Amino acid sequence: MAEPKADRHVFSFSSCAVIVAHPDDETLWAAGAMMMYPQTQWTVISLCRADDLDRSPKFSRALKLLNATGAMGNLDDGPEQSPLASQDVQDMILGLLPSHRFDLIISHGLRGEYTRHLRHEETGKAVMALWESRRLFAKEVRLFAYEDGGGGYLPRPAKDADIRVRLPENIWQKKRYIITDIYGFGTDSFEARAAQRQEAFRRFRRE
Repeated sequence: MAEPKADRHVFSFSSCAVIVAHPDDETLWAAGAMMMYPQTQWTVISLCRADDLDRSPKFSRALKLLNATGAMGNLDDGPEQSPLASQDVQDMILGLLPSHRFDLIISHGLRGEYTRHLRHEETGKAVMALWESRRLFAKEVRLFAYEDGGGGYLPRPAKDADIRVRLPENIWQKKRYIITDIYGFGTDSFEARAAQRQEAFRRFRRE
């Protein structure tokens, strides 16, 4: 049986940035992509939790396993999820990245990956605003493409995703290891159950 059309794609990027709201988002939604292409130079930034004494060192350990470099910011991530000004999010992104030019940028979907985390949405929108205004340059942007039926079920790859990749068994097991053993989420936690074997993205290219 032929592979689904969405699974056939060429990955020819040498310098890639993964821009996420929280430490663990990079693993939940894009660890497979990073591990499948170790020849690529991966830069990962998390906009929140730099001062989190638990999550920050775990992020560093995760990046080592992902063969990536990165940095963390400290945007407000309180439980009330007060909206942030888009310019503040954009400035944080530009300040954390070591360069503003990449072959590929990967980030959150404009509606996030599940119902509902405002920081995910704000991050994806800020990335697209920077890319569209050319303050951040990349040949291509890929946004995580998942949905949860308005909270009715665990996040799953969106049917209209441009790219869907089913991870090989060894990559899938390493991804789960980072979530459960590095970040320390229980096997029955939302994070462990939401970590997808199939990673999905919407693709945006320059005209």
